Amino acid sequence: MGLLGAFLGGILTLLSPCSVMLLPAFFSYAFTNPRELLAKTGIFYLGLITTLVPLGVLAGTVGAFVSVNRILFIQIAAGVVILLGLLMIANIPLPFLRQSRTNGAGSVSVFALGTVYGLAGVCAGPLLGAVLTLAALGGNALYGGLVLLVFAAGMVVPLFVLALVWGKLPFVRNLIRPREVKIGRWRNTWTSIVSGALMVGVGVLLIVTNGTASLGSALGATDQVQLEGWVMTATSAVPDLLVLAVTAVIVVAVIAIRMVLKKAPSADADSAPPAVE
Repeated sequence: MGLLGAFLGGILTLLSPCSVMLLPAFFSYAFTNPRELLAKTGIFYLGLITTLVPLGVLAGTVGAFVSVNRILFIQIAAGVVILLGLLMIANIPLPFLRQSRTNGAGSVSVFALGTVYGLAGVCAGPLLGAVLTLAALGGNALYGGLVLLVFAAGMVVPLFVLALVWGKLPFVRNLIRPREVKIGRWRNTWTSIVSGALMVGVGVLLIVTNGTASLGSALGATDQVQLEGWVMTATSAVPDLLVLAVTAVIVVAVIAIRMVLKKAPSADADSAPPAVE
């Protein structure tokens, strides 16, 4: 199991029952501008690795404990998500949940969604099982944590792609515009109500489906095992150093492009002819 196989395995969780949570989790915080949407997707990723990485680093102890008590942990985490959703719907002001009226779910809520998605992701498929086995039996806890970090990155890639596309859709500006809902003394925005309802729905779904384990997937179990086994075999010859080098090149290229794009408008402004008085 290499880093490339772990990354592709994370993407393949779209074919697992856990993917049912993906869109509701995204839309619970999608009512915001593109930059903050990407930032909150990053927070979702932090919640995800908060759950998954310790499983890789401590796979033989904590990982086994979490696997045995997975349903209990999911029920507790889902209860927290439901509570946060209800607080959002009720518009109860709490210091650690303070948020803009246009931003949908707050950072704490998005982080909680990420952690509970990571718990549900334990049932993702044979590739994740191979990663945890590698960490538990391979004697290299740090490498197990790194592999889970990359695996989680693959899991969240669809959200980042959706976040990039979301801001370019013509009807999004109307969706994120706050519209107040008032019933007596209670006031809220429809974006917060929808976000809270989606969070409550995700929490209930996790509880009634044992962390999505009882749901079906896009592929049958046999087909999924065959596909993930093929991915594992096909990527096993790719060195991890090559994967890290390519990743570093991509990151540097993205940063360079962003810096060029930021400087371009100011250069045009400097070259503009002076105004005639």
